Amino acid sequence: MDIKICCFTGHRVIPGGYMKKVFELLPSVIEELYAKGVREFRAGGALGFDTLAALCVIEFRQTHPDVRLNLILPCRDQDRKWSSFDQKTYRFVIEKADSVMYVSDLYTPGCMHKRNRSLVNGSDICVAYVARSDGGSAYTFSYALSKGLEALNLYDIITK
Repeated sequence: MDIKICCFTGHRVIPGGYMKKVFELLPSVIEELYAKGVREFRAGGALGFDTLAALCVIEFRQTHPDVRLNLILPCRDQDRKWSSFDQKTYRFVIEKADSVMYVSDLYTPGCMHKRNRSLVNGSDICVAYVARSDGGSAYTFSYALSKGLEALNLYDIITK
């Protein structure tokens, strides 16, 4: 079986009712991807969907130690304006990740875009929570589709 790579992308803010549904759906999606040969999961470290996906992979890895969580982050100070709770969660995810790559040391106007493209490049599958057609998550999902990745938008599943 070929080892496959999955990247995650999604909005920072997910309305409460949808957040619960995403939280319930993600573990089974990760299980299905594992059954398809996915062993590497990539996340971008943003608040919201990225963090939730990373936490689910960390939990899944407890029973599947061959799974890797690789973070591709825009800059070292991404969390500088976040709440202390969000910073603590972010640091936990970084500590539990198998690898952490920063596309820039400090924030630059293009570092988020570069992070988004880096998440997709080399991936086979993109799992997203994209509810609107603008913004970085929509761009990243569209970029994944343009690169021929298998794509799954959880928003489409939970709103059917």
